[in-house]
Amino acid sequence: MSASPLRPDLTGFRRRLAELEGLLADPATFADNRRAAALGAELRFTSKAVKADDALVALEKELAESRALAGEADVEIRAMAAEEIARLEPAVEVAREQLIRSIIPVNPDDSRNALVEIRAGTGGEEASLFAAELLRAYTRFAEKKGWKCELMSLSHSDLGGVRDAVLLIEGEGATALLRHEAGVHRVQRVPATEASGRVHTSAATVAVLPEAEEAEVVLKPEDLDMSVARASGAGGQHVNKTESAVQIIHKPTGLMVYCADERSQLRNRVKALRVLRSRLLDLTRAKEREARADARKTQVGSGDRSERIRTYNFPQNRITDHRIDLTVHGIEQVLEGNLDQLVDALFEADLRERAEAITRPTA
Repeated sequence: MSASPLRPDLTGFRRRLAELEGLLADPATFADNRRAAALGAELRFTSKAVKADDALVALEKELAESRALAGEADVEIRAMAAEEIARLEPAVEVAREQLIRSIIPVNPDDSRNALVEIRAGTGGEEASLFAAELLRAYTRFAEKKGWKCELMSLSHSDLGGVRDAVLLIEGEGATALLRHEAGVHRVQRVPATEASGRVHTSAATVAVLPEAEEAEVVLKPEDLDMSVARASGAGGQHVNKTESAVQIIHKPTGLMVYCADERSQLRNRVKALRVLRSRLLDLTRAKEREARADARKTQVGSGDRSERIRTYNFPQNRITDHRIDLTVHGIEQVLEGNLDQLVDALFEADLRERAEAITRPTA
């Protein structure tokens, strides 16, 4: 059966399955235990995908036969065919989704906690106010999922907005679902301070990083330049009398982390080190992918209004995600944490794109 846009072509998988079965039937393969284990894992993955494809083929065949019977002259046969079609159509969709998921390798980062970094971009104070709304949206979205949220760092603007913030979200699937929030978010609305009623455009950037395990990134004391200061609140006023704010600069890379959310200098130091490890892990991976810059900068762009993944148009009460051409209405509800429609659509689109890339024939 030929592949369609909704059904990946597993010809390559079937060819590889035969190769793997041949390799694992050869006793010589087991002379190298590590290679044998890797081939065994690949065999299980490939076999699962082929079985899912076989199940879909069988259901599609049944559905085609039932549709053919639906044109029969006999009323009873047509009625039975209609019942079968009603049963098989949703079953085919489920089998198709299972097939798509079965051919995509598991991303080890999907099970990690997520660090969500939000920064005000172009647009002055309005951009800072929008960044604060995004921070609240992600916090409430996480809470509705039953995930744990912890504010790692927060820098206020003069009018109570957010210049930049780092939110740690702990929960199964956090990185997998939030990964696609990375990029430039553009907002169009009339600022509260705008007397003429003119619509302004501003932006905020979001980066989503998987949290690094402590053992993955070794931080040498001689590579860290650490300083402390009094934490400041909105408008720059000092919020406590002790030097609890912590700034750490990683001298080899120039990466800087500032944490002042806690009253305890020790807790701020621990938070800063967690953020720094995740940024360094991200930087290392970017270099491995031969990126020209670290992945955070690749994700968020420059923060310019012209670079955007999503636009929040307040006058028209709509949000448009430009990557998948999806428009939803109800901005206030979305900013209250009801992100599921956007997040789920992006997750599904990514699955399909990755599935097509895996099964696309090579020249």
